[in-house]
This record gives sequence, structure tokens and C-alpha cells, in this order.
Amino acid sequence: QPAGQLVILNWGDYLDPGLVVRFEAKFNVKVVQAFYLSDEARSEKLVETGGRGYDLILTSGIDLGKYAKRGWLAPLEVERLSNLKHISSRWRQGFAGSEQYGVPFSWGTTGIVYRADLVKTPITSWRQFFEPEAELWGRLSMTGDSQDYVSMALKSLGYSANSEDREQLKQVEKLLQAQKPHIRSYRYLSVRDDSAIVKGEVVVSMIYSGDALMLKEHNDQLTYVLPEEGGNVWVDYFVVGASCQNPELAYAFLDFLNEPKNAAQQALFSFSATPNLAAEKLLPKDFLENSVIYPDQESLKNSEFYRPLSARSQRLRNAIAARLTR
Repeated sequence: QPAGQLVILNWGDYLDPGLVVRFEAKFNVKVVQAFYLSDEARSEKLVETGGRGYDLILTSGIDLGKYAKRGWLAPLEVERLSNLKHISSRWRQGFAGSEQYGVPFSWGTTGIVYRADLVKTPITSWRQFFEPEAELWGRLSMTGDSQDYVSMALKSLGYSANSEDREQLKQVEKLLQAQKPHIRSYRYLSVRDDSAIVKGEVVVSMIYSGDALMLKEHNDQLTYVLPEEGGNVWVDYFVVGASCQNPELAYAFLDFLNEPKNAAQQALFSFSATPNLAAEKLLPKDFLENSVIYPDQESLKNSEFYRPLSARSQRLRNAIAARLTR
């Protein structure tokens, strides 16, 4: 009988199951994961419970600060994390509150994945996605997060992903409404072998970089591109819930994940860059040289982190999304 349980709120298919099994055996515990399909769905789950019910939460950098403000997170007790020293300060300090509350888990970009065998013109820009040629009509897929599609639509028009300009957001709504009839789904693509893009029902999709490489394992014709206008650079963090029932276990798990060999194993599983510098030394050369996982400065130069928006601007964006998906 396990001596305790650890409850984690997480993306599906993200945490290496092999690591979970090893942790459970080592500490004689049960790890229970609840999954969400989008950043917005995670926030909704936490609103429903008042942030309660989870020992650890995997969150985006941009949402971390919002959750801390609501009192849903416990400040990190860094003295309990002997492996935190391996993590690059660049990612620890990436967002408001991230150093105080978060343990960086992985990072990557938001861009486009397409089927090279089913698309006549290679995709290089957001404009091709938001203003698609007739051959792509009905064969496009979007992420489930309005933050991504509103921000990347702004990029396609030459604006900042974090724009709060009312006129620019009006142009974005017009662009998204014109694109809407050609979108097959506003749900995040499955990364499994029965995914719509593996089957060829979808040929172009907005996607997170690691997921594009997971999908490529099922179909070699899948190509990921960081569009010329730039994309989003995202960082995911583990945070401790304010109502954490088992802090001992939560910290043991975070430290276990950041043992260099475990962090390297996790990076290989999720095809995502690790913020753990000691783990990087253990990763194969072809992984470190893969430009989808580790894009060079030149291809990142137009990309942006998401930054907190004013309440007014957030309401405007929420309204655009509500009108689009109703």
C-alpha cells in the first residue's frame, strides 16, 4: 500500500511516465495526475476549486504571476531543493514571480507544423496560416488558447504579441473571423499516432515546438517552422499549490525531476529544451543541435515572451475569442 499520494495538475503526454514509475517506487507513493487541454482550461479548473486540490501545478510563466496574486501558490522553499542549482537563472527569472514560486521545467516556442507532402507551398510565415490559400481551406487547426491565436495573429500583421492597441486588436478580430470558415478545429492537436495531422485531415496547425517533434515520430513529413515574423517563447514551471497536502513529497518530486540524468530523460521524452544546465551536458549532440528544440538567436530575434496585459486589454481579447468560438 503506497504511503502517500502526490496530486499533479499537468498537460497530458508531457511528463515521462518512466520517471513517474521510478519516483513512485523510490518513495513508495502514488502519483495522481489530472490533465488539462489548454492554459485556459487549467485556469478554469483552478477557479472551480479556488486553487485547491493539487500539490503541484504545471503552469506557463505568464499565468504563474496571476495564480500567485490569487493566493493559489506557496512560495518556494528553495533550501529544500538541492538540485535547483543546476537550473539556469535566465529561466528562473523569466517572468514576474517565477523566481519566488516556480521551478522551470522546460521551454520552447510556438510556431507552425505542416505536412510537407500535402502542402504545395512550404509555410514560412504566419500570414500563410491566417490568410490561407484555397488548398488549405478546411484543413487548418488552431490551438485551444486564445492567448496564442490572438497574439500570433498580431504578429502576422506586424504588431507585438503583447499589443494592447484597440485598433490593432480590431484588425486581429477581422483577420480571425475571415479565417474561421477554414479552421477545422479550435482544439489542441493530439500528439498521438491517431492525430488529425498524422492522418492528413489537417495539414497545417499552430503548435508548441516539442509537440511538433513528438508528432514527427508518427509521420516524418511533418515540418515545424518558427515563422519569419517570430513566435512566442514559452517556459513551463512547476509550482507548489498553497493547499498542498504533502509538501515533503512535492519537494522530493521537484528535486527528483532535477537530478541531471532525470531532467535529461524528460527532455528527450518531451522533445523540449531543458532549463537544467547539468542535464544539457548529458544530452546527445543531435538533440542539442536540433534547431526546433534549441533555435539560434537569429531565428528567435522576432519572437517574444508573453507579458501581463491590463485588465481592459484582457477583456477585449476574451471578447474576441468568445465571438470567434461561439
